[in-house]
Amino acid sequence: MTALKFLNILFVVLIVLSFVSYFYFKTKQFRTSLIAHKNWYKSKAGVSLAAFIILFGFNQALMFPDWITFLIAGLFVIIGAVLGVGSYRRVKHYGQFVEEEYELNKKK
Repeated sequence: MTALKFLNILFVVLIVLSFVSYFYFKTKQFRTSLIAHKNWYKSKAGVSLAAFIILFGFNQALMFPDWITFLIAGLFVIIGAVLGVGSYRRVKHYGQFVEEEYELNKKK
């Protein structure tokens, strides 16, 4: 198996995993009633979506090595990185309140 084919298979597996995790966190977001948990799961879904966008851009650049593909793949990577950084910061922010909100609502 060539290195190019191995990388393609690896990217496809990672793309599928990030897509599945996106839907998992979106489902968790809709199923919870606690506000901090909703925002936390929404942010985690954003990180998964960013990973999907970045991996898709890299996979397209790998499969179709042309200058226009590199340009578009670069845009995907930049957009995914911006989305990922913002979502990761929100995950860290809301993560502080998740346990506290759970403890406050458990006592009721």
